[in-house]
Amino acid sequence: MSFERMWQDLGPVGRSASSGGYFRQPFGSAERECHAWFLEECAARGLEVESDGNGNTVGWWRAGSGSSVLTGSHLDSVLDGGAYDGPLGVVSSLAAIDLLRDRGFVPSRPIGVGAFVEEEGSRFGLACLGSRLMTGATTPEAAQELRDRDGVHLLDAMAAAGLDPQLGRGTLLDDVGVFVELHVEQGRDLVDRGAAVGVASEIWPHGRFRFDFTGEANHAGTTRMEDRHDPMLTYAMTALAANKQARLSGERATFGRIEAVPNGTNAVPSRVTAWLDARCETDESLTRMLAEIERLGQDRAGRDGTALSVTPESVSAAVGFDADLARRLAVDHAGGDWPIIATQAGHDAGVLSAAGIPTAMLFVRNPTGVSHSPAESAEIADCLVGVEALADTLERLAG
Repeated sequence: MSFERMWQDLGPVGRSASSGGYFRQPFGSAERECHAWFLEECAARGLEVESDGNGNTVGWWRAGSGSSVLTGSHLDSVLDGGAYDGPLGVVSSLAAIDLLRDRGFVPSRPIGVGAFVEEEGSRFGLACLGSRLMTGATTPEAAQELRDRDGVHLLDAMAAAGLDPQLGRGTLLDDVGVFVELHVEQGRDLVDRGAAVGVASEIWPHGRFRFDFTGEANHAGTTRMEDRHDPMLTYAMTALAANKQARLSGERATFGRIEAVPNGTNAVPSRVTAWLDARCETDESLTRMLAEIERLGQDRAGRDGTALSVTPESVSAAVGFDADLARRLAVDHAGGDWPIIATQAGHDAGVLSAAGIPTAMLFVRNPTGVSHSPAESAEIADCLVGVEALADTLERLAG
């Protein structure tokens, strides 16, 4: 029941009345309201709260001794996102604490519930920013240069939210011996397997790349088609080329964001900036696919009389989760072994794993497979199975 109550309390925060999607951008009012909710729930359970200078927060169940077990996820969303991506892991972690206490379980080592900031990269463009900073994967100097779409610097946004930014490595992870993140599955693997929960084996390498197409502004009516240097045309053909390359290789390439200058209906643009999200099975195939997309774009730019430059903004290498840990968590359950599956989505768990912390992920079935959309979903019954699975996992790790 604690899961359902928390889910109902958190559900309205940042939800659009028109689309039903969520707008919980980092350090904005809705995301800060979610953070305040998290602090209240930690206080209600007597969890000792610690925060770092990056905005990450952990509520600790101080028990036992030795290295701690950390769980949790994030509370921010993509623009017009779904309800489950991130918050499901935080709510389930708190509910798992309740379930363990109901069982009379006393951990032999501390258990923490974490809420990481700017996991989606929806405001400042760098995914998993909070966990990247706390592990040293991103430097404070690089993060200080980040701006949102309105030109607001990261430090200014944090200060406006009432935080005292001290970017960089902190002490939150100093005694963490293992991290487990529960997340809604963002595909249909568990649906096809008929399983409510699964364990992650790996995260595909992925990256965000800015494509800047430049041309010549001109009149949309009086300029003959053959006289144009239209960067929108170069972009369009590059987007089609990216789609073809991904389909041929069975991988992923998506142009999901675009900005045009001067953005006038009756003008040929002078510049088009587009962001490519690319995900492949191996680091080598990601490099190869990006190079081919750029080559095809450059070829098209040469024919259109335009120019193209490509800038990597966020690139994550392949992550293989601790295989022994995954097998240990997946086997010998009342309903049978949990399946071990790969994911193409990035997570804070991947950043912590790359930093050398033994890491595992649990997924909860998503009946439609839709994510990063208001249509993202999970059945309450499956969510409750996920809470039990996480409680069982924490009991195994902290027993």
